[in-house]
Amino acid sequence: MLSRAAERGFNSITVDGDTSTNDSLIALANGQSRTPAITEMGAEAEKLEAMLTAVCQHLAKAIARDGEGATCLIEVQVTGAQDEQAARQIAKTIAGSSLVKSAIFGRDPNWGRIAAAAGRAGVPFEQENLKIKLGDFLLMENGQPLPFDKKAASEYLKQAALGAYLKEDTVLIAVSIGTGSS
Repeated sequence: MLSRAAERGFNSITVDGDTSTNDSLIALANGQSRTPAITEMGAEAEKLEAMLTAVCQHLAKAIARDGEGATCLIEVQVTGAQDEQAARQIAKTIAGSSLVKSAIFGRDPNWGRIAAAAGRAGVPFEQENLKIKLGDFLLMENGQPLPFDKKAASEYLKQAALGAYLKEDTVLIAVSIGTGSS
């Protein structure tokens, strides 16, 4: 459970592209909770794992948000990939791109930097399947840029920098690359 929660939490963030040799994640159970032990998968085990994953994701987002120089949290959601590994690879490439991060910091809704990062992630997809949203702003669909209110999209980025910690300070980048289930 902990390995899966770590993969969906701590192992799904990037701040500066580096890896700390000092980070650890440990879960302990001493049996003193006076609740029945969970010894096999089932509804209770799934509930526990979901809660463990939620805690890992919240703490991971806090680490990313607190990165040196961070003014907001960038969350990248990838859909339409053939498997979770491909979706994660694209998301981490976009989130780790210095050009994408610079555009967000500069309040520039630059779809080209997002598309370029997705394209160089090493996951094959057809350009005509690429769709990019920045918050509620649809920037690209069917692999083609769309007209959008650049001033309003820039304002969205400005507001994220002013938003409440881990509540309203998140810039959402949604990328779809096809019809896969991940």
